[in-house]
Amino acid sequence: MTNQFTADVLICGAGAAGLTLAIDLARRGVSFRLIEKMDRPFHGSRGKGIQPRTQEIFEDLGILDRIVAAGGLYPPQRVYRDDGSFTDSEVAEHIAPTPAEPYHMALMIPQFLTEAVMRERLLELGHRVEFGCELVGLAQDQDGVTARLSGAAGEETIQVRYLVGADGGRSFVRHVLDIGFPGKTLGVRAVVADIVLTGLDRTAWHRFNDGATDRQLALCPLAGTEFFQLQAPVPREGEVDLSAEGLSAMVTDRTGRDDIRVHAVHWASAYQMNARLADRYSDGRVFLVGDAAHIHPPTGGQGLNTSVQDAYNLGWKLASVISGASATLLDTYERERRPVAASMLGLATGLLEAAKRGDIRRGREVQQLDIGYPGSPLALEKPERVAGVLAGDRAPDAPLHGAGGQPTRLFELFKGPHWTLLGYQVKRDAVPARAGLHIHCIGPDGELIDDSRHFHGAYAVSSGDWVLVRPDGYVGAVVSAQQTEALMRFLAEQGVV
Repeated sequence: MTNQFTADVLICGAGAAGLTLAIDLARRGVSFRLIEKMDRPFHGSRGKGIQPRTQEIFEDLGILDRIVAAGGLYPPQRVYRDDGSFTDSEVAEHIAPTPAEPYHMALMIPQFLTEAVMRERLLELGHRVEFGCELVGLAQDQDGVTARLSGAAGEETIQVRYLVGADGGRSFVRHVLDIGFPGKTLGVRAVVADIVLTGLDRTAWHRFNDGATDRQLALCPLAGTEFFQLQAPVPREGEVDLSAEGLSAMVTDRTGRDDIRVHAVHWASAYQMNARLADRYSDGRVFLVGDAAHIHPPTGGQGLNTSVQDAYNLGWKLASVISGASATLLDTYERERRPVAASMLGLATGLLEAAKRGDIRRGREVQQLDIGYPGSPLALEKPERVAGVLAGDRAPDAPLHGAGGQPTRLFELFKGPHWTLLGYQVKRDAVPARAGLHIHCIGPDGELIDDSRHFHGAYAVSSGDWVLVRPDGYVGAVVSAQQTEALMRFLAEQGVV
């Protein structure tokens, strides 16, 4: 293969995972193409929940406020009894935000609105999706990947350094690489549809026949739209009438009410629920992200969030290696992310069983704030810690004041494509400046003041400690004043020189 690369990266699939990766690469100045075989954007609600950890990522990518404005919080769920009476309860426990965890409630926003916000952000960064362009073949060697694309103008062959399959559960990329996708069909077939209806108010998520798997029905008002999302299990075999008339008949049959009418169907799908996990996340210079690597039942709202976080993990590593870091950095992508997906499969499958019984409860485990990479090669502690934040943990937020008097937050300091080094009561010149590293000194003589001691409390630091935060908001290293040489070696190994 020659080195006439069309782009550094080809991203196949412009759903939430592909768009996340594209935004991250764009802000890092990495050249890429983002292709999508569909002729136009996906227009369904499918992944409608944005968990707190993903909200933190969206803040970093510059889209959180737009996402919040376009959507809203989940309404209470209203469970109806056979006599028409009902009880209201919260979908998830309301937990107040804290300085360390500023987002604690899942947002509701239909997937098509989330992806529209992401495409707008991508356009601001000078890039757009190539719709109607499909990957039809690929080959690779030690230098790069040759990809054959088919679009409106015919076929073309391009060469790229890396290719990323973000092309969904039926991934062409995964199939071509012959990567196994073991798991199981969960014995549940369901309809999900975005509909216009009358007869129900929009202040609650209406649920009928909870615990009766053959007759369950949920009608959830979709924040930011005029639609309700209909969710209902259906027989595993046979045709399902997804027209307005067919869905109206289903609603009447399952609710026993003739005052609820479906007037229009914006999008509808009948699908088999699966839980599957790819045997591996990469093959040479080709990587899988999102549903191409794992598929979950929708219970718990984990699928889209896990997919976004896959791409967020891979993006900075691709950029670092393209800029000269050791290619071994890319080995940490599967090592860090595949165990997370395995855990999420177990969680979502367990919640599905609870949903069948009508007693689903969503707690902290769905928020994804406790996901971390403690066993990663990118986790350095010297000396080993027994309390506070550990290497591999999510880096908490904390309010601070600048020496000039203005308030700021750690998340503001983390925002962007760089590494961040926090020194607590340190001598600034103990770690020399280097490209791609933002150094901040916290303490009475530093440029940042921890007057509320939220930083000290969240990180459990001692005088002279240094905390290194990765570009994706996880702690890479915590070292004492005597271990700055180990810190500098660690940085150099990641290509921060």
